[in-house]
Amino acid sequence: MSGDGNKKQFWKRNAAKVPGSLIKAGQKPSPATPGKPKKATTFQEFESITSDAWDVGDDDDELLAMAAQNLNIEVVMETANKVIENHSKLKERQKHDDSTDSGRRDDDDDPREELADEEDEEDEVEDEEGDLTSPDVSLTFHGNLDAEGRLVKSHSEALIGSPKDGAGDHGSLYRQRSLPHRPVIPLVARMADQNTSGTPAMTEREASRLDKFKQLLSGPNTDLEELRKLSWSGIPRQVRPITWKLLSGYLPANAERRENVLQRKRQEYFGFIQQYYDSRNDEHHQDTYRQIQIDIPRMSPESLVLQPKVTEIFERILFIWAIRHPASGYVQGINDLVTPFFVVYVFEYIEEEVENFDVSSLQEEALRNIEADSFWCMSKLLDGIQDNYTFAQPGIQRKVKALEELVSRIDESVHHHMQHYEVEYLQFAFRWMNNLLMRELPLRCTIRLWDTYQAEPEGFSHFHLYVCAAFLVRWRKEILEERDFQGLMILLQNLPTMHWGNEEVSVLLAEAYRLKFAFADAPNHYKR
Repeated sequence: MSGDGNKKQFWKRNAAKVPGSLIKAGQKPSPATPGKPKKATTFQEFESITSDAWDVGDDDDELLAMAAQNLNIEVVMETANKVIENHSKLKERQKHDDSTDSGRRDDDDDPREELADEEDEEDEVEDEEGDLTSPDVSLTFHGNLDAEGRLVKSHSEALIGSPKDGAGDHGSLYRQRSLPHRPVIPLVARMADQNTSGTPAMTEREASRLDKFKQLLSGPNTDLEELRKLSWSGIPRQVRPITWKLLSGYLPANAERRENVLQRKRQEYFGFIQQYYDSRNDEHHQDTYRQIQIDIPRMSPESLVLQPKVTEIFERILFIWAIRHPASGYVQGINDLVTPFFVVYVFEYIEEEVENFDVSSLQEEALRNIEADSFWCMSKLLDGIQDNYTFAQPGIQRKVKALEELVSRIDESVHHHMQHYEVEYLQFAFRWMNNLLMRELPLRCTIRLWDTYQAEPEGFSHFHLYVCAAFLVRWRKEILEERDFQGLMILLQNLPTMHWGNEEVSVLLAEAYRLKFAFADAPNHYKR
């Protein structure tokens, strides 16, 4: 952090430390301080040297003010006009190419050179458009002004992405991974059937599994043990809502009692709304409610949670839970745990995908049912991991320590590599435990993961540890290739899982089960 006493604040607010900060013409950038980062010895020091790459929107107003003061408006407008002009030329060229037969090119022109020129221009246009339109990048990385007054990227990106250096695809990949922004992840891509691994049509095997679920659920008394065994490998979308309610303990196994229980629990929840929700602006509760309002827009997927109706529902669910659990109250991270339940229970009423669905178009009764069911199932989940959110979060501290001990036994090379570069497990695994890997995986993968967590005894509180260990070792090759602290932290906070599907999650769960089988009943195996 800066040595000035008045600037001992979060790293983004220290202009000298922001990657890609403005450099005046003729001024050389200060050399990076050699050596390894200082190892934290207290929690305060750990907090002061640690930054969360996801929280790029905490100080948006101040960052925008900095940009307004430092950026030359003429340079910005010139660059924007150049992007628009290049984009228009590219469109015209594409239209011209479409109307011209590719076999009637001039003999003097080398087609490979023409293709290379087009690709270079497209890359240039995309890079410039990304710099101007990407909200995460624009808030975190200010452009540099070179000696000629042009807007350029940070020095590291300019060197890597330069065509003269021949970086090619490797430079583009490094640029993409080095930006600590939250990727836009499709919400329910291929979610028409979660168990098809991307195939739109249901296979014979999946149809057979669906029949087994329906047969098991249609009986007068559902065999919960058999339902858990069947659910471990994934639950078909059509029966996931009722299955989750049964496995979480929200609904009884007896079919005749279910409707009465649902009506009673839903009425009870809206009784809490009438009793407590008006107190959200009281002196004792206004801080809790304000923090909930701040955290909800940060959730993913934005296309869903930023709908006014969904925001209103999430605010009520989180506030009522916080009021009814004073031992922990509301803690950041709890807000993410509502989303999977909400999405799954919306599917009970619609056939299309949630990603572009207007939730407010549902009937009021359906919305009330979804809200109440999401509240009770989230409450059941949190009852098993509430020590993760009490004062000092002791549950998370113990799990991170257990993860470190487990990884040191199952992959000593990865463990020693991170020790060598002084990467603390708490710096990346805290979020894995706090958010149950929801920030590391697409939502479709989280829902598939929770199928198994619901089926596994103590899935959220105990099995999750082995999933995290398997998840870390899964990136063994990428981890060992990184040769500094910064590279390791950027990798661990931006693991490339955007295109993961059921196959990858199934392999992850199988490896986690293998680790649990080997270590759960013999904890001394991973204790030094």
